[in-house]
Amino acid sequence: MSGEVLTVEVVRSGFVESVHRARLLAVDAGGSPVRVHGAVDALVSPRSAVKPLQALGMIRAGLPLRDELLALSCASHLGEPFHLDGVRKILGEAGLGEDALRCPEDLPGDPASRDEVLRSGGGPARIFMNCSGKHAAMLATCAVNDWPLETYLDPAHPLQRAIRDTVSELSGELIAATGVDGCGAPLFFVSTVGVTRAFRALVQVAPGTPERQVADAFRTHPEWTSGTTRPEVRLMRALPGLMVKTGAEAFAAFAFADGRAGAVKIEDGGGRAQIPVVVTALRALGFEAPELDELATGVLLGGGRPVGEIRVR
Repeated sequence: MSGEVLTVEVVRSGFVESVHRARLLAVDAGGSPVRVHGAVDALVSPRSAVKPLQALGMIRAGLPLRDELLALSCASHLGEPFHLDGVRKILGEAGLGEDALRCPEDLPGDPASRDEVLRSGGGPARIFMNCSGKHAAMLATCAVNDWPLETYLDPAHPLQRAIRDTVSELSGELIAATGVDGCGAPLFFVSTVGVTRAFRALVQVAPGTPERQVADAFRTHPEWTSGTTRPEVRLMRALPGLMVKTGAEAFAAFAFADGRAGAVKIEDGGGRAQIPVVVTALRALGFEAPELDELATGVLLGGGRPVGEIRVR
C-alpha cells in the first residue's frame, strides 16, 4: 500500500527554506484507508509510539498498575515532579529503588524541573530519563513473575519475549527485525499499517479488558503519558476518546474510540513537522476543533518573533 509522499514546507519570510517528506495512513472506523501517503507498508521504527503495546504486554504478564501509573508506564514524560513521584511509587510498590533502573541518565525535559535540579546542585539521573516510567513498569512486571531484574532489557528475557508476542499479535505482523531503542529497551520493527492496526485493537474491545485498561488509562490521564505542555495532551483534551502517542525520529500513532486511527512518519526524523501531519490525518478523518487549527502549522521564529510557518502541502 502506498501513495504520493506528503510534503511539509518550512517557510521563512515568504521563502521555502526546507521541505520534509511524510508518510501518512489514516483509516476510518471500519479500518478502510481514507488517506495514504508514502510507503506505509514498509518497515518502520515506531520508537516510543509502541509504548502502549509494551504496557499491554506487561499487563497481560501480571503488572498490577492501573489509572495514572499505568498511563505513566506508557509515557515519554518530561520529568515533572508528579512524573518522578509516580516512577518512585511504581518502584517502591515492587520493593525496588531507582538503582534498579537501566535506562540512561538524563535531565528532566521540562525546563522548570530541569532548572530546579541544577539549582539544587543535582545532575543527570536515570529517573529523569523520559522512559523511566516504562522501565519502572518493566521491573515491576519482573518482580511479580520472579523474573531476573538485572537483565530485563535482554531481547531473550521472558519480559521482552512477552512484549514481542504482544506487538506481533496486535500488529498482525511477524516481527521482521529487533533493534535497540534510545532507552536501551528492545525495539520491534513493523509497518505503519501494523502500528495503526495495533492502536485500533487497543480501543475496539470491551471495557475492563487489558487492552482497554491501557487505552482508558492513557486517555484519562494524558498529562501522565507525556507532560502538561505537550501538544499530544492538547489534542486528547480537545478530542475526548482520542489517544495519541509520539516517538523519536518523528513517528506518531493515534486511535479514536470508534476505530478511526492512523500513523505518521516524517522520513528525515524532523520532529517539527510531526504534529502538523498528525493534524492533517485527524482532519482527513473528520475531526475538527479549535486546537487543530492552532496546531496545523508550526510557528517559525526570527529574533524571538514569528517570521514564518511550518505547513503541510
